[in-house]
Amino acid sequence: MQHSNMQSINFYNRKYNYCNSNKKRTFFSYLSSSVILLSIGFLISIGMAGCSNKASNNSKGMKARKSGPVPVEIKVVQPELLLNTISSTGTILANEKTEIRPEISGRITKILFEEGATVQKNKLLIKMNDTDLQAQLKRNEAQGILLTNDEFQKRKLLEIKAISQDEYDIAKSQLLVNEADKQLLLAQIAKTEIYAPFSGKVGLRTVSVGQYIASNTLIATIQQLDPVKIEFDVPEKYSSFIKPGLEISFSTDASDTIFMAKVYAIESAITTETRTLKVRAQCSNKANLLNPGAFARINIILEKFPDALQVPSEAVVTVLDGNSVFICKNGKAQLTPATTGIRTDSEIQITKGIAAGDSVILTGLLQLTNGAQVLIKKKKSENQSEPVK
Repeated sequence: MQHSNMQSINFYNRKYNYCNSNKKRTFFSYLSSSVILLSIGFLISIGMAGCSNKASNNSKGMKARKSGPVPVEIKVVQPELLLNTISSTGTILANEKTEIRPEISGRITKILFEEGATVQKNKLLIKMNDTDLQAQLKRNEAQGILLTNDEFQKRKLLEIKAISQDEYDIAKSQLLVNEADKQLLLAQIAKTEIYAPFSGKVGLRTVSVGQYIASNTLIATIQQLDPVKIEFDVPEKYSSFIKPGLEISFSTDASDTIFMAKVYAIESAITTETRTLKVRAQCSNKANLLNPGAFARINIILEKFPDALQVPSEAVVTVLDGNSVFICKNGKAQLTPATTGIRTDSEIQITKGIAAGDSVILTGLLQLTNGAQVLIKKKKSENQSEPVK
């Protein structure tokens, strides 16, 4: 009995100790959680206070920034001439050029031109030996006299029926063959003489008097240098602007003169390898300043706008909706949508959005908003703008 009571007491003691231990753990858990929550709340309150202070400072800064007008430079836009131009490179060509070559073989007996000299059309340049051909021609002419007399006599006999028609036809055909041989000899003799095909400048010769040359041997070249041609290429996107009669300007390394030329011929198709259009223009060369083969820098005026409105490139603000400019009106910046046109090295044409006399703001654009107060510190007149190239 006593032993049973002791077991009961021990059981109740263990249960009491266990409950006290659980209560202690629960108390410390609640205490730790409360401390953590209080710490987090304190940090959040500090952060919000910091953000509030920053927002307050930013708001004060913005108010301070907006409180005064933004100093800007403006340009009063006025109509002016605008040229839509492109540049290209090309080569100067002779108006006419050919190589002087003989059609037959033979020995040169005369050279009747000076190297580098200007000769007129149909001037005799080269004479080749034709002694044997002249002898054959004399023999042919002598035979021709006999055959002509024979044909005359037989024609008379045929009229009185003294000979047959066949006999007369033979005499007639022999006369015709003789005449054909004469024409052949005359053609061969003509080939021994080489004439200038057109008026031009003869280059350096490659043969000498007494030299025997084969047919097609190069003797010299002749070029017509007034006028000259300029050959150049234009990108495909500008091909619609190129028409016969279009004026171009060009310069060369050999002269400081700016030359003018007119387009006279255009290739019928775009070159597939380069996607360009081959064009030729013609230029007067009376002063003989242009030499064939020279490199030419070409400037082409595609369009002329006599009353174009232009602004410097930095005045155009590009946004998602398109391009805009700030216009100064009554001391305030007014953001205006603008449609742009031709661009030059420093300026942009405005085709829609501004009018002549508008004051376009050039500087301080990052600080401007629509309706912001501005202070004009410099006014740029239209005659101070850079010229269109």
